[in-house]
Amino acid sequence: MPPSTPKPLRIAVLADSDTRWKWGALTADRIAPGPSMEAGPRGEAQVGLALDGYLLRGRATPTARQLEEVGVRADSLREVTAVEFLRAMAETSYDIVVLALVGGGVQAMLHGLARVWDGLEKRPGPKKRPVVVTGYVGVVYEKLADGLLLRHGADLVLANSRQDAERFRAVYEGVGADASSVTEVALPFLGGAAYEGEHDPYTVVFAVQPSVPDNRRDRVYLLDRLIRHARLHPEREVLLKLRSRPGEHTTHIEELPYQKLIQRLDPPVNFRLVYGNMGEVLDRTDLLVTISSTAALESLHRRIPTAVLTDLGIREVLGNHHFVGSGCLASWDQLDAGHRPVPDEEWVARQGVVADGTYADAFDAARERIAKLLASPERPPLTPYYTPVTAPGYLPGILARHHLGPDGTPLPGAPAHDKEPGPVRQIVRRAARGAYRHGVQRVAPVIRRMGEL
Repeated sequence: MPPSTPKPLRIAVLADSDTRWKWGALTADRIAPGPSMEAGPRGEAQVGLALDGYLLRGRATPTARQLEEVGVRADSLREVTAVEFLRAMAETSYDIVVLALVGGGVQAMLHGLARVWDGLEKRPGPKKRPVVVTGYVGVVYEKLADGLLLRHGADLVLANSRQDAERFRAVYEGVGADASSVTEVALPFLGGAAYEGEHDPYTVVFAVQPSVPDNRRDRVYLLDRLIRHARLHPEREVLLKLRSRPGEHTTHIEELPYQKLIQRLDPPVNFRLVYGNMGEVLDRTDLLVTISSTAALESLHRRIPTAVLTDLGIREVLGNHHFVGSGCLASWDQLDAGHRPVPDEEWVARQGVVADGTYADAFDAARERIAKLLASPERPPLTPYYTPVTAPGYLPGILARHHLGPDGTPLPGAPAHDKEPGPVRQIVRRAARGAYRHGVQRVAPVIRRMGEL
């Protein structure tokens, strides 16, 4: 008899933005047990892995261009509401489910999935629910307790660094919650060739963030300093790396796009705007500059000189306080004068930036835990820390935002609860989402400015 072909591992990823889709899909590749995962992500579903993507409908649902820029391929990809996703989980058998969502979305799905899989062992078909995995897209520098407790209940809560793993366990243990789900890994999108020396021309890249800083004055200041750097160094290429085009949303709302602000300025010829995959931009970068973007960790992983700006202060609201002790903090005045920050190796190692060549092993613990869970004869029900007993004034509102009742069941009138949306409903949804995005990005800022007069 010919050898039997092993059944591919089936993984579902639910994401609510382009960056979380990237994190979720690449995490799925990294954590899937088996020899086919050893090479890591290849920008497509791995051999022996069937990857289905679900994009949660909302203000930040990625566009086709954003998905193409992320460069991660799935066997299937469709847009859903929370209720539609739960219905798909009831009808389709998966081995692993990755929740790449904000904390409230994770909590709602944990309660909804607990209801969907309740009594699974008594029904026809698979007797075990999938392994549920969640985590964070990047640096965790705000709402630590809030975000963590909203993620409690998943089988694995991934921590992107040793420091995060210690903090996560401390929070769970501090409230009497089970901390065994916390699993140390690394950011799944690190990689690329190590920096080997200056390019021709020498290239400075400023990686922007959609929500930091959040006011026109500071953004114009940063643009002005970047343009001034380009004028001071005409032999250099100075790039403004943008996350999205006007009208598109990422994980955070961008009300003051740099593309619009720069229209009133007069940049020199060696200054230009760039889009595209961050890894490809880093391939030609000699100095990465940012306020506090996760791009700094990607750059440090490749040993590219990296500067985290102090011009606007070192403040929690900016997120650059996370880089205290990194050796990367610097001002534009220092960079203009030729300063190149030297990172602190101990700090870098604690942040999950595996620049020492051991990145391939960073996901071993997660793979081993998932393999054991998949092999176990039974799987306990999902038990989030927040319940109608522990958080009766908080949990119902979180669930209601996703059209779920306190017990995780769909509320009456929940979108597409009983049927797939027809062509007309799909057109109306697209139009409504476009109007919502226009209101958030165009109308709301104008109203706020009028209110400040």
